[in-house]
Amino acid sequence: MGQNLQTGGRLRPVDLARGHGLSTQAVRNYEGAGILPAAARTPHGYRTYTSLHVRALRAFLALVPGHGHQTAASIMRAVNQGRADEAFHLIDESHVQLLDDRRTLQAVESALRDLEPRAAVEPGTAPESGADPVAVSGVDPAAMPGPCGTFIGPLAEALGIRPATLRKWERAGLVRPRRDPQTGYRVYEEADVRDARLAHQLRRGGYLLEHIAPLIAQVRAAGGLEPLEAALSDWHDRLSARGRAMLTGAAELEAYLRERG
Repeated sequence: MGQNLQTGGRLRPVDLARGHGLSTQAVRNYEGAGILPAAARTPHGYRTYTSLHVRALRAFLALVPGHGHQTAASIMRAVNQGRADEAFHLIDESHVQLLDDRRTLQAVESALRDLEPRAAVEPGTAPESGADPVAVSGVDPAAMPGPCGTFIGPLAEALGIRPATLRKWERAGLVRPRRDPQTGYRVYEEADVRDARLAHQLRRGGYLLEHIAPLIAQVRAAGGLEPLEAALSDWHDRLSARGRAMLTGAAELEAYLRERG
């Protein structure tokens, strides 16, 4: 296929498809969606493709990992319709989203660092002599759950927020206290206190409740903060891969733009 392209040869849909591990139907679909420029037709109505289509397909496939299928398709359609500035705007938006995702990750990592206890205290033991109990646990001992948990007032006071805020977080799914069967009071167990502290840190960082809820859910699914470290490492890797994919996509798109002239 490469030899044919270098000599300006024409390609059938099957040639273009095989060269990129696709089906011929996928190539036709890409053309129909405007991702590829329109193919020329033989006198018998068969499609023929050129090196320009190869460049377009390479650019699209390179853009997908960094920008997603929908945005990559929109970028290619804009270029093929002569609206390069619109394509650049879409690329800029993807970079902004990647930067926002990086900042979110940094905020989560910062919040988790703030939640780490500065010293481990075995159950039934007291802090070392002269140690500040707040510094040891990271939260006011009055708000730490005992055998029966803690209540909304002490927890809110320890976090420096109003009880109404905790109730709002509960409605948003950030905390899930149980109800005392006799009094009906909210009871916050150790995991609830952890979730409240994490929510508090992220709220202080300016994050909205709807953005915090999935992160809290991830902490719960991981079984706590420590198992979440693997998820954060994976998150780092995925963001780095996405950033590199954007570079690869930009290079292939530039090559396509040069071929288009």
